[in-house]
Amino acid sequence: MEQAYLDLGKKVLTEGQSKTDRTGTGTNSVFGHQMRFDLAKGFPLLTTKRVPMGLIKSELLWFIKGDTNIRYLLQHNNHIWDEWAFERYVKSTDYNGPDMTDFGRRCLVDEAFNTVYQEVLADFCKKIVEDEDFAKKHGDLGNIYGSQWRHWKTSKGEMIDQLKDVIEMIRTNPDSRRLIVSAWNPEDVPSMALPPCHTMFQFYVADGKLSCQLYQRSADIFLGVPFNIASYALLTHLIAHETGLEVGEFVHTLGDAHLYSNHFEQMKEQLSRDVRAFPTLQLNQDKTSIFDFDVDDITIENYQPHPAIKAPIAV
Repeated sequence: MEQAYLDLGKKVLTEGQSKTDRTGTGTNSVFGHQMRFDLAKGFPLLTTKRVPMGLIKSELLWFIKGDTNIRYLLQHNNHIWDEWAFERYVKSTDYNGPDMTDFGRRCLVDEAFNTVYQEVLADFCKKIVEDEDFAKKHGDLGNIYGSQWRHWKTSKGEMIDQLKDVIEMIRTNPDSRRLIVSAWNPEDVPSMALPPCHTMFQFYVADGKLSCQLYQRSADIFLGVPFNIASYALLTHLIAHETGLEVGEFVHTLGDAHLYSNHFEQMKEQLSRDVRAFPTLQLNQDKTSIFDFDVDDITIENYQPHPAIKAPIAV
């Protein structure tokens, strides 16, 4: 199954359209691609490079909690959303440190600036963890995934808990074609630190198995997609666990699937490696609701990947 991901990487390297992008980095891109993973055949955590399951667990539980503040992530040593919160902070009137204009690109070309940036960012993260008031003011990312999943605001000022509702529908009306959760709320997009890349997911129940299809409008193949595959596979396992179902497939449908130009060599290295067996997922059987799970309730066994491959993030 991992070969489906590697085939995508190879296709975009060799056939992708050269395009500019929001970050100014440049990409090779294809539009419209689909991968399928049979979750009964192993948990799809890539083996051709190490993918940090701890970060995947804490981020997904953050979404499930409806949280949008990076404080929870930092408390679990998860830094994958730091840059977006930091970007909002340096644009605020409260920031009075070194000039951080266009820090994403400057870090790539100026080693001295990158050193200063890392120091300022580390201080920012420390304040988020230690100062609750500072965290409330500068750690929030707007109405991103968790907010839309758990606290969708209606035109009448009411709240919809999409995730809770879809779990109840899976229990009571499993043949429904409306088992959908959407993170793309056009009214809220302008106020989000980063508009949702994984925009909508749908569940499907057949033969006592729960499957999930994700539509992802924008897919960073090298850094983001391995996380997305594992995250939604985990979500499917958790909801199947709560609803008494087995797991079926995770279907990953991509809109703009791209490799950043500064990830080409890393993707080539990954393509040169042999595929190993997927690990297995273990969930705490004493927990019956996904809303009660903690990171320690989710474990991976027999994960034997190749070493991690570092690559810069495009902000």
